[in-house]
Amino acid sequence: QVQLVESGGGLVQPGGSLRLSCAASGSIFSINTMGWYRQVPGKERELVATLTSGGGRRYADSVRGRFTVSNDDAKNTVYLQMNSLKPEDTAVYYCYARRVGPVPQDYWGQGTQVTVSS
Repeated sequence: QVQLVESGGGLVQPGGSLRLSCAASGSIFSINTMGWYRQVPGKERELVATLTSGGGRRYADSVRGRFTVSNDDAKNTVYLQMNSLKPEDTAVYYCYARRVGPVPQDYWGQGTQVTVSS
């Protein structure tokens, strides 16, 4: 099992910044992808940004150029730096990890609320 614990959400004004953190623990060997998804009520969970063990990054079109995903291997932590936040970025943000193997396994954090409002 893999445990993912997010932190860093909150209320911010439009144009502001926040940094989310996600610490992974447990059976973290063979994790090859970590990142962030988000969800608003009534909509499907959507990809925000992911980072592979090889350094590949993937961003949603809506956040490219404003958000940056990074990691600290020593701390088993992935970050999401969010700049120039917009009201439409308001959502619950979920940390995500995929562990490769005969049957790939996906893991999710509990979610952290990000609200962008004046």
